[in-house]
Order: sequence, then structure tokens, then C-alpha cells
Amino acid sequence: MKKAVFVLLLLTLTAVPVFAAKPDPVSADVKLPEKYTQEYIDALTEEYEKVSDEQIFYIALDMLKGTTGDFSRKAILGYNLTQKPVRIEFKNLAELNQSYASYDAVGWKKKGRLYIYINPKHKSAPPGALAALLSHEALHQDEYNSLSEETYAWTMEATVWCDILRLYPESNDIESPLVTRENVLKQLLEKGNYTNKYIKKTVYANEGYKNLPLTSPGYDY
Repeated sequence: MKKAVFVLLLLTLTAVPVFAAKPDPVSADVKLPEKYTQEYIDALTEEYEKVSDEQIFYIALDMLKGTTGDFSRKAILGYNLTQKPVRIEFKNLAELNQSYASYDAVGWKKKGRLYIYINPKHKSAPPGALAALLSHEALHQDEYNSLSEETYAWTMEATVWCDILRLYPESNDIESPLVTRENVLKQLLEKGNYTNKYIKKTVYANEGYKNLPLTSPGYDY
């Protein structure tokens, strides 16, 4: 009898359902385009829950649809060199390397998986600006980098920001430091008549890139 009770208890314990943690909601101080109601955001969870635990990134990725950055969105979902979803989170970048403390974002590869870490100072940034930033970082898919790769990534970011402003003009909240960054890139793109001419000059002059080679795999032009 005791044995039967024990088996019954064991079955009861193992039958207890395990509930996945709910993703972190968007901060109340973040301005969202009108269509992003909580119901709409919750509906995005199934598509993006493997990518992040924060709903602000679900919105940013959804905003990439219909833009040049949809390629980056698909890369983040798993269509990349690792064939695994890219994990995205806010992180103190100094924990990776003190020299990264002031960076806006860092692409990282660890144990065969890609990560995109965003500086926490951008937690209140409009999701459209985060979308443009993610379109850049999703292009870095291996341990190698180069001036050509950065030029391409910065040009992608600027182009996507132009697309975002066309689709979601309310994203241009100039109080956000990330929006300030995006508008600088937009100005460089426009100054070069929508070529990478001035973005390339800016990349090559960036002190943080001074030790990068000219080319890297996939970026050999």
C-alpha cells in the first residue's frame, strides 16, 4: 500500500506543469507607434521569444518588416551562419571589456551562438531606433570584422533608419541619444547622395576601428 501511495505521489509531482517566464513588458516611458497595443505585442511573443526576454525587442524586430533591414530580422531569427536564433539583451558592456563601456551595442559569439548586447542607456529609446541598430549588429555573424564589414553595417543602419522614419515618423524622438546617432548616420547617407561615401570616411577615421583589416569573410570589396 505504501508503495502504491509513493508511486501516486511521484506521478502527481511529475505532472505539475512548468510555466515559461513571461517576457519583460515595455517600459511605460517608451513611446510606441499607435498600432503596438499590448494585445498586438503579446501576439509577437511566439515568433520572437527565442530571441529575447524583452518585448521592446519584439517590437523593434517587427518594425524591420517592410524595410531594408528585413534581411537582418531573418538573420536574428536563425537564418545566419550559426543557424541558431541570435539572443538580444540589454547589458553593461563594460562587463565584456572595459573599452566597450561607451559603445551603443556589441555583437558577440560564445559557444557557437550569437548575441547582441545593447547598452542599457538605450532602454528608453524608441523601438524604431533600436530596430536600425539591430539591423547593423545582425550583420556581424562570426569572429572576424573589417573596415569593409563595418562600412556595410553602418550603411545598412542608416538606410533602415530612413525606412523607419518613412513608416513610423514618430520614432524621431530627438531626446534619445540613440536617435541622435541614427540622425547623424542619416545625414552622412544623404550627404553622399545615398551612397556610403561619407559613412566610409567616418568608419575609416574611427579610432575604435584602427586595428581592423580592410576585408573579412563575406566583405572583401
